[in-house]
Amino acid sequence: MRIALYPGTFDPITLGHVDIIRRAAILVDRLVIGVAINRDKGPLFSLEERVAMIVAEAKALSAETGTEIVAHPFENLLIDCAHDVGAQIIVRGLRAVTDFEYEFQMVGMNRALDNSVETVFLMADANHQAIASKLVKEIARLGGDVTKFVPPAVKQALLAKLD
Repeated sequence: MRIALYPGTFDPITLGHVDIIRRAAILVDRLVIGVAINRDKGPLFSLEERVAMIVAEAKALSAETGTEIVAHPFENLLIDCAHDVGAQIIVRGLRAVTDFEYEFQMVGMNRALDNSVETVFLMADANHQAIASKLVKEIARLGGDVTKFVPPAVKQALLAKLD
């Protein structure tokens, strides 16, 4: 069974994330969405809220692709999380050259820790290249419309959280 891990903070999950999940799901038998606890980032949504949003979006994507998609919170090293879930592949989305520079370093470190886990990069769809969770939160906080950036349920959660 080919298992991949797609890690991130997902605070909140965006249409860019959904696009990467959909495209990664067709490449594997099981896709684990690793939800990083990452206390240093000070997420807007709790871990439970982020997992719930991912589970809700994953349900439809799983039905669409036929791939099992699950959420898995983690706070350890990414390579250790990959071992925990039995992943042979780490999926990362790229939006811009700056993403590549950071991801290039991460791949090097992960391969030094365990070179049996392969990293696969998926380029963000052109319609989603500018989407970043941080910017989505700022737009919502300042009263802008985030409809083009997040799923409808996530938009509602954002508006409720910021009221």
